[in-house]
Amino acid sequence: MKICVIGGGGAIGGYLAVMLARAGNEVTVVARGTTLAAVKERGLALIMDDQPEPLVAHVKAVEKIADVETPDVIMLAVKAHQVDPIIHDLAAIMGPETVLIPMQNGIPWWYFQKLAGEYQDHSVETVDAGGVAKKAINPNNIIGCVVYPATFTQAPGVIRHVEGNRFPLGELDGKPTERIQKISEVMAAAGFKSPILEDIRSEIWLKLWGNMTFNPISALTHGTLEGICQYPLTKELARNMMAEAQSVAEKLGVTFRVDIERRIAGAEKVGKHKTSMLQDLEAGRSLEIDALLGSAIELGQITQTPTPCLNAVFALTKYLDENVQASKGSLALPSVSGY
Repeated sequence: MKICVIGGGGAIGGYLAVMLARAGNEVTVVARGTTLAAVKERGLALIMDDQPEPLVAHVKAVEKIADVETPDVIMLAVKAHQVDPIIHDLAAIMGPETVLIPMQNGIPWWYFQKLAGEYQDHSVETVDAGGVAKKAINPNNIIGCVVYPATFTQAPGVIRHVEGNRFPLGELDGKPTERIQKISEVMAAAGFKSPILEDIRSEIWLKLWGNMTFNPISALTHGTLEGICQYPLTKELARNMMAEAQSVAEKLGVTFRVDIERRIAGAEKVGKHKTSMLQDLEAGRSLEIDALLGSAIELGQITQTPTPCLNAVFALTKYLDENVQASKGSLALPSVSGY
């Protein structure tokens, strides 16, 4: 397939680009600055613990989305707040059959599109102010995806894989189409696990359940996943936040295949791991708080569901982020994408 990875020099985008290119697909990555230069000169390199040498893929690399030939599939591997500035350039390279796979954490802009029921076609203002993305991209071109692997950028054009290879996929209306079957097969041939789900939104909530809880708590406390889950007060806060989120999600027809205690236990087993939000904080980078928590609070407002714990943690983390962005005085660390 002809595949474009936007954010192809980043942690998740680079991982996808290397594996898909080595599986025989025609891959183009959109990157910038030193990453673009490195990819053009040496290709993209992926370091994996089970491989004695880095896996290298020589892919086409461009700086501008406009320079990409219309692909079969676009993988949008940038953070949620980076979507709006590029959405019209993205729409311009899409053909009528091009499939767009957004890979952002949190509630996506397309969440209510093709969702049967009273909330169909509602906008998610927190991640798509004014409905810009919703208007620019035809929902018929979108396939949903949840990103589970943990990776980080070790150097420009060099990605280190930490763990995981799951990228579940789902049509927005849950139908088992021919195109999603083909993409799932292409992903499998590249070494990924991409099961086709009838209800991709429930999978989004399952991952978000942890991200929206442990990420901001870790940023506020500088605690690891293990520490947050073992300290009684933060564990109770996490439990209350997850209960509020579950109430919101269930009003939208979402089902959770695990319960709160099992989800917390799973996070604890990860160990003394810093969440990506804590690492972003320590590096002085902008926090994904709107996509991970603000969007869930907005859905609570839409469904008239009280979210007092979510609101309080959001307010504190949002203010923390604004202070960090104003000062920019922290030590840079690699950011792990996944948790």
